[in-house]
Amino acid sequence: MKLKQIERVKKISKSDFISQYVKKQIPVVVEELTEDWPAYHKWKLSYIKEIAGDKTVPLYDDRPVNHEEGFNEAHTTMKMSDYINLLEEKPTNYRIFLYNLMKDVPALKNDFLWPDIGLKLVKQLPMVFFGGENSKVFMHYDIDYSNILHFHFHGEKQCMIFPPDQSKYLYKVPHALISREDIDFDNPDYDKFPALKNAEGYITNLKHGQMLYMPEGYWHYMKYLTPGFSVSLRSFPKNITHLSKAAYNVLIMRHFDILMRKFKGQKWIDYKNEKAIQNTNENLRNEINRLSF
Repeated sequence: MKLKQIERVKKISKSDFISQYVKKQIPVVVEELTEDWPAYHKWKLSYIKEIAGDKTVPLYDDRPVNHEEGFNEAHTTMKMSDYINLLEEKPTNYRIFLYNLMKDVPALKNDFLWPDIGLKLVKQLPMVFFGGENSKVFMHYDIDYSNILHFHFHGEKQCMIFPPDQSKYLYKVPHALISREDIDFDNPDYDKFPALKNAEGYITNLKHGQMLYMPEGYWHYMKYLTPGFSVSLRSFPKNITHLSKAAYNVLIMRHFDILMRKFKGQKWIDYKNEKAIQNTNENLRNEINRLSF
């Protein structure tokens, strides 16, 4: 795949952020946006264990989508203290994904500041994500096509992202927000998935306190290089096409997929995975034919 490093800045004004990145829909890492947050100094795994250790949290692993499981349904639960002990003891595939921890632990709301960066952020409590060493978040894009401010704390994670126009190379599963789950984006099998060679995206590593801006509808694959956790703030898409796609995803696509899982079971999942290969390889053939003329 053709990956380039995401541009980095130490700090940025909101006018420059909007004109240089949001309007152009280009990602950027801002390294020092959180240095005046209490969270910058406090948010380590030990602090989360102390303040939220008694909370029962939903956990996900890397098992493939199964028709018997609900939409974004957790695979198990665990006390936060036990989960953090696990993260610190050894690598684990268990992750916390899209969890509203601040609802359960309101004191955490005092540790972060809504950044004045030019985006009108959705003022719901931020969602958190935790992962152990080498755990991975499958390649996907968000259902609402939002602009995402993704802040990382404690340790380091790698982020691989692709613009929406690269969907044609990523073996997107129909009626879903994911690519084929058997693709190893760290070491792609180009014999099985040849279109990936054409995919053009970005890559970066986030360290404690750094923020990644992901524009509307960007695909993202995350790998925790060390145990750590992240927080995402979001701003609704400004592009009218993206707004319409978000509405379709939320109001139609998700419910259609749930209905088909109910009636066709695993056959529906298998059908979609096969169509992902057929559709992508057809796109690749068409592009090769176009370039040959």
